[in-house]
Amino acid sequence: MRAIVLSAALAAVCLPGWAADPKADNINVDEVVKKFAAKETEFSKARDNYTFTQSWKLEELDSNGNPTGHKWEVTEDVTFDDRGKRVEHVTKAPVPSLQNILLTPEDEQDLRNVQPFVMTTDELPDYQVDYLGKEKVDEIGCYVFSVKPKKLVTGKRYFEGQIWVDDRDLQIVKTYGKGVGVIKKSSDNQFPKFETYREQVDGKYWFPTYTRADDTLHFKSGENQRISMVVRYRDYKRYVGKSTIHYGDVVDPNKPETPPPATKK
Repeated sequence: MRAIVLSAALAAVCLPGWAADPKADNINVDEVVKKFAAKETEFSKARDNYTFTQSWKLEELDSNGNPTGHKWEVTEDVTFDDRGKRVEHVTKAPVPSLQNILLTPEDEQDLRNVQPFVMTTDELPDYQVDYLGKEKVDEIGCYVFSVKPKKLVTGKRYFEGQIWVDDRDLQIVKTYGKGVGVIKKSSDNQFPKFETYREQVDGKYWFPTYTRADDTLHFKSGENQRISMVVRYRDYKRYVGKSTIHYGDVVDPNKPETPPPATKK
């Protein structure tokens, strides 16, 4: 059985072919970036106070895009223990049957932190953020930005690609790109492009609910492997135990959840 490391030596993420003119769009880019980073920071703290279920499924595909039956799956419940400490409890983990790829610590970092990308105020200085223009996502008006790390620090993973920011709520509603970072020269670590979508599940914050990737990994050995990946986040519920975290405007736990919207209310 071959043991090839998962990820993808990909071409640079394709960017829209328009020339953005902030003046024409009547926006102050620096101010918008500052404000959406502040909102993302608020959201990041809020999400730490929610329970939810997350599941990952990775499959090897043949050259025609058909499943080969070789896959890796994990489902976890993210909850709190009796002391209010955040814990992750695995509820489903069949024996992996991958044959041509092998998950690495970098892949796990991407699954947990890069794919559900959040651009906080503290992380903003680490990235170069360029305005690309305006575009609609499911009828939601968005500012589109190109995002890439200014410098790669060993041991840390970063997002590189595009983000779509709601022009009213100033939160990320979609990301498209890949995870990047410093990799040992001797390794054959490749990373797939992915898309992550968010939904407004509590009437205020946009939570990541779905990530997908369908890409071909091109290894240094000359071997290629097409893969499919689906990540789902569901059943978000605000934790109201002893260690409830308070932040900004606290979400009302008695307020009915907003159904996953195609457009904003």
